Amino acid sequence: MSFPCELSALNDSRVAPLKKKQRTLQRIVSAAGVGLFSGEKVSIRLCPTGENTGIVFQRIDLPHRPILPARSEYVQGTPRCTIIGNGKETVQTVEHLLAAVRAYGIDNILIEISGSEVPIFDGSSRHFVEMIEEAGICELDAEQDVYRLKTPIFWSQGDIHLIALPSEEYRISYTLHYPHSKTIGTQFYTFALDEERFKNEIASCRTFSIYEEIAPMIEKGLVKGGSLDNAVIIKGDEVINPGGLRFPDEMARHKVLDLIGDLSLVPPFLAHVVAVRSGHASNNAFAKQLLNHIKMENS
Repeated sequence: MSFPCELSALNDSRVAPLKKKQRTLQRIVSAAGVGLFSGEKVSIRLCPTGENTGIVFQRIDLPHRPILPARSEYVQGTPRCTIIGNGKETVQTVEHLLAAVRAYGIDNILIEISGSEVPIFDGSSRHFVEMIEEAGICELDAEQDVYRLKTPIFWSQGDIHLIALPSEEYRISYTLHYPHSKTIGTQFYTFALDEERFKNEIASCRTFSIYEEIAPMIEKGLVKGGSLDNAVIIKGDEVINPGGLRFPDEMARHKVLDLIGDLSLVPPFLAHVVAVRSGHASNNAFAKQLLNHIKMENS
């Protein structure tokens, strides 16, 4: 059972949203890769769009080329990744791409995709950062609201907790706790979001799994595109990837990456988000609650 809680305001004064110029890409960039779960080859194009378009995916492999907005209300499932869709068509594993889009402050972008899953590349956001930097970013005339919380909000279920505290910056503090794995153990990472810090500290951190947890999915054909090239695998008490880890706390940093991606489905906001042991399901449950909280405070 979860226990959402919105703490009462001590006063009724609104915190006015900050304003910034909306941003999009300067030019189209494209890439191709393989889906982690589907194993299908898929290409994506990141395309500039006009003001107030938002972040949208388009399934160009389907005859009617459906548009799927990257918004919290379009989340269809969270089976070790985040899936968005309209009830019929979906795109899965969107979080690594969306984390890079949010980190670079992009408000309007069309993501054309030729299949049902965003390519995994190396299991991180690094390739998407490279694509965004290759495309370049430009400002538009329209403004974008950046919301600030007036009161804290939290979500809790068992030993999983998320809280957003009023702040003048967007900071994430994450605690990862794997007591059954000496290699992972307990890790903590705190990070104030900006482009350079995301690129240097977070973007290259890969998805990870304990081998014994992922093996049944592999045997059932549910991870058709997975390999040591796109995931950190821990077997026994060792990282079995030939190159080892990119950071000693790469796992906690990747959890920060995932959380940025999942919370990008909420309009831009400033807050200090504190998370303990959260994953895609809890991130997205919290995102929906956070969206309602922002709407309530700004109604």
